[in-house]
Amino acid sequence: MMGYPRVITSFFVQTRTAIMQNILILGAGRSAVSLLDYLIERSGQNQWKIIIADANPELAKSLVGDADVELIQLDAKNDVQRLDLISKADLVISMLPAFLHVLVAKDCLSAGKNLITPSYVSEEMRDLDDQVKEKGLIFLNELGVDPGIDHMSAMKLLDEIRAEGNEITCFESFTGGLVAPESDNNPWNYKFTWNPRNVVLAGQGGAVQFKHNGQFKYIPYQRLFRRTEIIEIPEYGRFEGYANRDSLNYRSTYGLKGIPTIYRGTLRRVGFCRAWNIFVQMGMTDDSYTIEDCPNMTHRQFTNSFLAFNQNDSVELKLMHYMKLDQDSEIIDKLKWIGIFDDKPIGLDKPSTPAQILQRILEKKWTLDAGDKDMIVMWHKLTYKKPGEEESKEINSSLVVIGDEGPRTAMAKTVGLPVAMAARLVLNGEFNIPGVHIPTIPELYKPIIAELEQHGIVFKEREIENS
Repeated sequence: MMGYPRVITSFFVQTRTAIMQNILILGAGRSAVSLLDYLIERSGQNQWKIIIADANPELAKSLVGDADVELIQLDAKNDVQRLDLISKADLVISMLPAFLHVLVAKDCLSAGKNLITPSYVSEEMRDLDDQVKEKGLIFLNELGVDPGIDHMSAMKLLDEIRAEGNEITCFESFTGGLVAPESDNNPWNYKFTWNPRNVVLAGQGGAVQFKHNGQFKYIPYQRLFRRTEIIEIPEYGRFEGYANRDSLNYRSTYGLKGIPTIYRGTLRRVGFCRAWNIFVQMGMTDDSYTIEDCPNMTHRQFTNSFLAFNQNDSVELKLMHYMKLDQDSEIIDKLKWIGIFDDKPIGLDKPSTPAQILQRILEKKWTLDAGDKDMIVMWHKLTYKKPGEEESKEINSSLVVIGDEGPRTAMAKTVGLPVAMAARLVLNGEFNIPGVHIPTIPELYKPIIAELEQHGIVFKEREIENS
């Protein structure tokens, strides 16, 4: 009898240590490498088996090297294959394009699996909340950089200030994916570090609205890049920010109903927006129709197609007259450098929209070169009043992350690490609140922010003295 308990104890120890948790990662694009690094490094001690399903398994292989992971070729639109893979997982991480997340979410709901994505919560995803709660599941979204780290850092500040009984009177937040100073070698001070299409279409497809000093403000697309705010980041200089689509939605997200000023935007280096506005005013960012003769066009012919006919003036001169630019304008220097006047073939083989053509031209000059590094910049401004005081106080919080050479960019770090850390919390039972969530609750943002600091992703806060 004395040996019986030892046999039972041994049985439970062996059973517990033999339990393997399967993590299914759908999609292994450019933002997945830091996510994979984190999970692979901890897979042995946590008994995690990592399965990567991607349309291009060889690309995934190049990211993980000889790591002990399972690679599967994935057709993300194949309902049978997708559900079969999800059914065998303990946790699903979807790094697929955002429009596929709802398909994955419905499969996870059907199979009873937890889900994490870095993307914005769609209305369809929100509508699953009751069903997710009924099944005791966790669907975490908006766990990248923006959305993601912006939520977590903002809520940390807001909650700390409100906990002291203060009234928030202003909240502004800006994020930018830029080229690092040591790799900044062009007059635009910019290179693509994320989806180029999103850059070209920025500001389209929805109302640009915010609130300032109690007044509701709206910016039409054709004025968006001339309504900018100058922001100073310590040690990194001046940036300009233009408004994101709908800042008003964040009143409910951050618990700021009734706040006089709320504004969210995107950061670029000073001078970028004034030059980009030329493309907007010319019509080059339009994505609503195709140009039939695009496969036979040069950059110069594409530019000329938006200008009035005048056989005596050059394309450059016509553009300067049309856009009221001086010949020695820095904007002209930027336009010449980017190549819109070049007699080079566009290189597209089918009719394409102006936005698609412009993207193709820009990619030839704005792609990161070997050895280039990118940079994530984030900045929050909060003003608040203490009880019984009329004068407002201001806090600025800023984050700058410089990427490494190769695939481990600042963008990959700031997107992939929060997702990976959230996965660890869920798998280890440290976060167990059922429902569809974003990281605005302390149970999520506190441990992730603390762990991000261990990886060098640290916000610097400073109080601003009123002059």
